[in-house]
Formats: sequence, structure tokens, C-alpha cells
Amino acid sequence: MARRQLLVLVLALLVSLTASGCLGSSQSSPTSQVSSGNGSEQQLLNRIDALEQENAALRSQLDQLNLSVRSYEDQLAFYRAQFGDTVAVSPGADDPAFGGTASLDAPAVMQRQVTEQDGPFLRERVEQVGTLINVTVEIVPGRGRVLVNTTPLMGEVFQDAANTAAYVAQAKTGRNLSSSDVIVSIVAEDEVPAVDGGSAGALMTMLMISAIDGTDPRSDMTLTGTIDQDGRVGAIGGVIDKATAAKEKGKALFLLPRENSQLVRYTERSRDYYGYTVIQRVPERVDAKEYIESEIGIRVEYVDTIEDVLRLSR
Repeated sequence: MARRQLLVLVLALLVSLTASGCLGSSQSSPTSQVSSGNGSEQQLLNRIDALEQENAALRSQLDQLNLSVRSYEDQLAFYRAQFGDTVAVSPGADDPAFGGTASLDAPAVMQRQVTEQDGPFLRERVEQVGTLINVTVEIVPGRGRVLVNTTPLMGEVFQDAANTAAYVAQAKTGRNLSSSDVIVSIVAEDEVPAVDGGSAGALMTMLMISAIDGTDPRSDMTLTGTIDQDGRVGAIGGVIDKATAAKEKGKALFLLPRENSQLVRYTERSRDYYGYTVIQRVPERVDAKEYIESEIGIRVEYVDTIEDVLRLSR
């Protein structure tokens, strides 16, 4: 009997210990689970932060791309408007491709650095001189492109002027160049560090019209001037340098924008003040045509529009 009671007590003790162990295990498990849950939550928060940063960066890139797209859309609308005007004056949108070429020397002003000996020192200065560069326009079957090739490489200073020249040439001739490519080749004898490409716009327009019409411009003439979409010839710089270069290269006629009809010439005047001589440079306006013809010796004609250029160049 006593043995049976003892066995019951042992069993009861084992059950109690087992229950305590299970309770302890069940009590410690939530802590472990909470700790594990806190770690997973922190990883999730870190991932969310990283995704938000990536999203902000992508949003910034998207904004930049939208700006670029809007800019390209504006450019496309501009060129479509130009193309639409061109088609309106052309005999038909399905004009076949055709070819032609024309060439002429164009006056340009280049800037270069000159090194001079000044005693034991070397001194550098920027020198501006006139020169002639050869401009050739060739129209070939293509896709309506305006391509500019310069030798030596002069950057993209001529591209805008060439685009405007092609637009004006189509408007003035009534020909649609959408099935042709216009190739403008510009060749200089020496390396030209800096050239104002816009000042060749009127000349390029005249050459494109000559190539379309199959006519040759006078070889003893040259011209300078910008061109706008309405065919007006605008002012340029370096008039004296360009006229001098044209004369030195044997040209007999120099076409000049009327906006450059006035030159500013400086004359020196000296005065004595109490034993000192003061030399003053006084500006004086002179007529460009009269001055160039008398001092440089080349005939000058003023032009206002591309029609004036065409009339005097043939």
C-alpha cells in the first residue's frame, strides 16, 4: 500500500515537472517570437526606405526625360511648321529627288594666337585676319537631310545657318527637298580656330538656289551676311578684314548687307598741353561702300534680301 502511494507521488511529481517545463517553454517562446518578429520588421522597414530612395531617383530621372521629350516635341513642332510651309509653296509633296552643285569662295574672319618676342619675354596676343574659305553645295537623292562637312574640322558653327538656308532655298524655288540631301562642304586652306558660321548663311542660300536651278554664280564675286527665314540678309562682323581678303584673292565684287553700310573709323588728333602732347582717338562714321572702294579697291554693292543677292551674282 505504501509502495503504491509512493509511486503515485512520484508520478504526480513527474507530471508537475513536465507541466512546469512545458509552461516555461510556452512562456519563453513568445519572447523569442517577438525578438524574431522585431528583426523581420526592421529589415522590412529598411527595405521600404531603400525602395523609396530608388523611387525618388527614378522619379527625378523621369522628370528629366519628360523635359527632354517636351523639348524634342517643341523642336519637332517647329520643324513640322517649317516643312508644312515648304510643302505649301512646292508643286507637290512627291517631288522626285534631283541633283545639282554650286561652289564659291566665302570671306571669313579667323582668330588665332600669335606669340611675339618682347625682350627676354614671350607675349601672346589674339590676331584677327580675313581669309577665304571654299563653300560647295551638292544636292543628291536622300531623305531631306542637311549635312555639313568642314575641312579642317570647325565644329557645328555652320549647321544652323545651313538649315535656314535650305528652308529659304525651298521657299524661293518652290522645290521640295524631302527626297534629297543637301551636302554643304566647307574647306579652308589652313586650320581655322574660330569662324562665325552664321555670316555664310546668305552665300549658302544663294548656292543652294543655284544648285536647284542649275545655274553658276559669278566666280569673281563673293558675299557675306546672315540669312533669316524670310530671306533677309543681316549684318555681320569683320567687314574690313573680309573685304581685304576678297581683294587679295582676286575678287572684283563684294556684296555686303545694307545693315553694315556704316563703318566706324578712328582718327588720331594731337593737342599740346603745357609742353605735353596728348593724342586722342576720335570715332568717325563713314560709308562702308565708299571707304572700301577707295581704300581697298574692290567694288561693293549693298543687299537687303536674297533676291538682291541672286540678281547681282549672275
